Amino acid sequence: MRRLIFPIVLGLVGVAILVSLGNWQMRRLAWKEGILAEIDARMASAPADLPFADLTEETHEYLPVAITGAFTGETIYVLISLDGEGPGYRVIEAFETAGGDRILADRGFLPDESRGADLSPAPGTWEGNLSWPNEVDGFTPDPEGNLWFARDLPAMAEALGTLPVLAVLSEQTDPQLTPMPIDTGGIPNDHREYAITWYLLALVWAVMSGYYGWRVLRRKD
Repeated sequence: MRRLIFPIVLGLVGVAILVSLGNWQMRRLAWKEGILAEIDARMASAPADLPFADLTEETHEYLPVAITGAFTGETIYVLISLDGEGPGYRVIEAFETAGGDRILADRGFLPDESRGADLSPAPGTWEGNLSWPNEVDGFTPDPEGNLWFARDLPAMAEALGTLPVLAVLSEQTDPQLTPMPIDTGGIPNDHREYAITWYLLALVWAVMSGYYGWRVLRRKD
């Protein structure tokens, strides 16, 4: 029986580690679902006509807002590809509010062939959600004029001379644009799949450890 000590210990330790990783992912799942529920509740509130000072990502991310004023025509085109549409651009434009603040507005997707078209509507009120995107990593190319390759809120605000505030609009501001409103569907939540993977690995480890122990017994016989 001493020959079985190693496979038994190996099996128990391996299963314990893999099950604990699965349990950890289940705790992460509960944590993420709580965050998503909080975001959904925040997004379900009525649009607010906020002052644009003292806004913070921690407190105001995803908050519905109504912005009143006019687009200035100062535009950044962020290169993207949209499912079902192909290549094109996110149109990020400076927006001057009725109170005199300059912020950024994400007006949505513009097909590649329409770049440079006149997209400035008359002054009005549009609804959307506040966002603090930072999609830049070490592989992102530098901007080429008003052509950008990722959204970087502080850099975009500096380039267009606005506050570092971005409203992602949920309404169509021009027939050539497709709004890209924020929703929680774009927030990854794969913890359940990760947990299932760890539990299945624990099962496989247990079976293989049992098979190893059986082989040890056979060699003894």
